[in-house]
Amino acid sequence: MPMLTNPSTKYLPYTAVPFPPNYVRQWPARRTTVAPTWLSTDLRDGNQALVNPMSNLTKLELFRELVKIGFKQIEVAYPSASDQEFQFVRSIIENGEVPDDVSLQIITPARPDLIKRSIGSLSGTRHAIIHLYNAVSPVFREVVFRNTKEQTIELTLNAVKLVKKLTEEETARSGTHFTLNYCFETFSQTEIDFTVDLGNKVLETWGKASPDDKVIFNLAATVECAPSNHYADMVEYFSTHINQRDCVILSIHPHNDRGTAVAAAELGLLAGGDRIEGCLLGNGERTGNVDLITLALNMYSQGVSPGLDFSELAETVALVCRCNEMETPARYPYAGQLVFSAFAGTHQDAIKKGLDAQAARWAEVDRSGQGIKYWAMPYIPLDPKDLGYGYENLIRVSSQSGKAGAAYVIKQTMTLDLPRKMQVAFYKVVQEESERIGKEMTAALITSAFKQTYCLDSKPIGRLFLHSYQLYPLSPSGGRASPLSDYSCDLDNLTPGEDFDSLLRFEGKLTIDGKQRTIQGDGNGPVLAILDALRADLGLDLAICESAAQTINPDSPAHTKAVTFIEMSLPGEPPGKPGLGSAWGVGISSEVMTSKCRAVISAANQLVGSREFLLPKNVFSPRSMFQTSADSWLREVKLRAGRLLWQYSEQERSDPPNTKIPLQI
Repeated sequence: MPMLTNPSTKYLPYTAVPFPPNYVRQWPARRTTVAPTWLSTDLRDGNQALVNPMSNLTKLELFRELVKIGFKQIEVAYPSASDQEFQFVRSIIENGEVPDDVSLQIITPARPDLIKRSIGSLSGTRHAIIHLYNAVSPVFREVVFRNTKEQTIELTLNAVKLVKKLTEEETARSGTHFTLNYCFETFSQTEIDFTVDLGNKVLETWGKASPDDKVIFNLAATVECAPSNHYADMVEYFSTHINQRDCVILSIHPHNDRGTAVAAAELGLLAGGDRIEGCLLGNGERTGNVDLITLALNMYSQGVSPGLDFSELAETVALVCRCNEMETPARYPYAGQLVFSAFAGTHQDAIKKGLDAQAARWAEVDRSGQGIKYWAMPYIPLDPKDLGYGYENLIRVSSQSGKAGAAYVIKQTMTLDLPRKMQVAFYKVVQEESERIGKEMTAALITSAFKQTYCLDSKPIGRLFLHSYQLYPLSPSGGRASPLSDYSCDLDNLTPGEDFDSLLRFEGKLTIDGKQRTIQGDGNGPVLAILDALRADLGLDLAICESAAQTINPDSPAHTKAVTFIEMSLPGEPPGKPGLGSAWGVGISSEVMTSKCRAVISAANQLVGSREFLLPKNVFSPRSMFQTSADSWLREVKLRAGRLLWQYSEQERSDPPNTKIPLQI
């Protein structure tokens, strides 16, 4: 059957709340500044919705978690429904599981035969709440029960009288204090004037409500059948028309049929609600109850303490899911695995900038002692660390991400703050790898790709690998002095031809295509000297485009390392287009000079491609003026004059055979 083109022929709109003419609603101008009283109904309303209801052992585990979180009112059972439910209430009371400041609530229909057993289950607890309910909307009155309004009122008041009598008797017997919680089941579908009239009659029949011992009225949106603002109107009307308002607690109980239970609860509080009833993660029949985690953390993100502790939210979520045999969607508010994760490049860039700006702002608060460390972050309304999460999941990288995502991961894993143009260059590497494997690039994969790309390893990765080097200051005449133990210059704004105080000679041992070679070059500073060596000995002519420097672990001088980033290009290639004739290199070392030299080799490895290097130079080595015993055949060579070429001496006769003797001709 297709959807109707005119659904008004089948579905009726909600009825407006009959406020007097020119009435100004109060709830739109209010804001929540204090937390409500929370009632968890996970063990009853949530449990009855499960395919496989919880065992009493599982319910006990969840009850302990609810106490740990901070709930002071917990609906624990429907004692008249089964012996198992009854025994659970008795067990937690008799075994001392109920703290003195926690109230137990049980639910019972307005039936005399079930009320007595329900009240008896609570004997001996410090404070108990009787949740007495019956459906009062027209469809239930006329179709389900076939009662008139008058008959519905009579049934309700008779039940209230019985509850009053039995609770007073139980109080005299065991000392348990009881509170009446009368629930207008299907409140959201009931005429608002009728609920007010019935509520006033309940108050009168109970007869002992006071500011110190209030009656609770449960305004249940058993079926969410209208917008949240309509529910707020109903709550405000009830709140402003019920008698003895200071002796009444209005309890908000939205369901999620329209997907707006949280909004209805928030507006219901603005409209006069004092208490919220719901379940963790919104478990419940059909689409569920209001989610208490979402509601509480919404308040928390606005600076209102909810009085509930979700500091270990992941553990709480895992426990609730296990007890209820349910799963939480990855995008579920606050509790989902991906709710604090950004994959889009623009989002990642904003988050990365936000984290950097906030770190600076918070550091200034620490330094000056003024201001507060307020949270202000693009896309993330609440600090994940408050819920027991870290920041490692904030930015997730895929082929659809941008440069900021990969740069953020490198900053988190290696504490390297990549220059902006280098971020662009490295993300091309990450994107290609992500497309190749068809999966998300995890932090481990990104870090591995970074080290591989920039040859950051103690063993050769690329065609060039720097083993060791020495730098010698050269005198104006060209002579060299002793090697420098450490020499550093400011590379942050290095440009070709920059003037340094002295000329340096670089002599380095490299592995080049698997073979060790020594190269040598001169220049003003270590970078220009090693570039001269690459040009002179390998035929590799490179130009400097941009550079930057960083220090990591600055708070630990013994472990401080210098980091050099340098962009280089081949001759004739315009700088500024990473991947098109230019490439970045990275060097990390405890010595500044070494970090610079390594950065040059790192960039060179990406630019050499498959080009051939110059062969090693043939260096002339003068023949030694010392003769060894390997030349003994010379002893028998005679000159024309009759003299031997080799002149024996007294020393030779006494020295070992391998002794070097000056050659005499």
